[in-house]
Amino acid sequence: MSDMRRKIMRVLDGETLSPPPIWLMRQAGRYLPEYREVRAKAGSFLDLCYTPDHAVEVTLQPIRRYGFDAAILFSDILVIPDAMKRNVRFTEGHGPEMDPIDVDGIAGLDGSRVLQHLEPVLETVRRLRSDLPAETTLLGFCGAPWTVATYMIAGHGTPDQAPARLFAYRHPKAFEKLLMLLADVSADYLVAQIDAGADAVQIFDSWAGVLGEREFEAFAVKPVARMIASIKTRRPNAKIIAFAKGAGYLLRTYRQKTKADAIGLDWSVPLDFAAELQKDGPVQGNLDPMRMVAGGTALEDGIDDILQRLGNGPLIFNLGHGITPQADPENVRLLVERVRGGRV
Repeated sequence: MSDMRRKIMRVLDGETLSPPPIWLMRQAGRYLPEYREVRAKAGSFLDLCYTPDHAVEVTLQPIRRYGFDAAILFSDILVIPDAMKRNVRFTEGHGPEMDPIDVDGIAGLDGSRVLQHLEPVLETVRRLRSDLPAETTLLGFCGAPWTVATYMIAGHGTPDQAPARLFAYRHPKAFEKLLMLLADVSADYLVAQIDAGADAVQIFDSWAGVLGEREFEAFAVKPVARMIASIKTRRPNAKIIAFAKGAGYLLRTYRQKTKADAIGLDWSVPLDFAAELQKDGPVQGNLDPMRMVAGGTALEDGIDDILQRLGNGPLIFNLGHGITPQADPENVRLLVERVRGGRV
């Protein structure tokens, strides 16, 4: 099936489509009762990620319900450190945890068996491309090196990622080594996803917003640019979305420096600024996930603002971050209808 029928791929090529294609970050997740049923059967969260039968099912659930223009592989950004034996675990109510890494731990990291460890994820990608409707884009993804490194250093998430920032100042050489290793193994991982059937991939830098200007350049831009150069050297036609959450004004040059095909925008990005960024290529975003919880006029107004101010350029409609467990599935249906031209 030609990509010409896959709307998101057309936007990633620079086309403006009306209505724009739509998918949602975390569209397979806890807001859906059918997801919660599979999650309960799977055992641990990592078992859900590493069991293709389960991962395929939860990836397909929102496509069956809403007919989104893209399905995104169900997995997690922390499968990379898990593949490097950092003892990743997910505790209900506490989020992800792992053994914190130090300078000696970084020196001993081995990325040579990452793809072997992640073979079940690649099998999920292969099955999804076979099972999805021909017109549905399949998105792969990984975490950006900075964001993955923050969890590896602290051993868990922290509000401002102070442990990683402090580590980077105190141990700059070790920290750069960690970022570059993560960039290289993550690029290999995304190439493998593309080879398994992913049409495009997204790099999630969920903690880019805590960085100052110099640090953003060194920790967010440089490793992602290294990844994209590596991917495109091997797969010149690869399409890559880079999402640097919270980066604000620093997004002004992010696309040019990383060579991303599209940039994701969180809900704090003003739409006038988003429209300026859109002049240089496709943008993705950026509805506040809380509008999905609120519903009603708040949801309608947020949708309409984005369509009116970004709909005349290459746009992939999405949230500004992941959909939350509190979102009403009915609000998701109303969102899709309104974006596609219906009225609620």
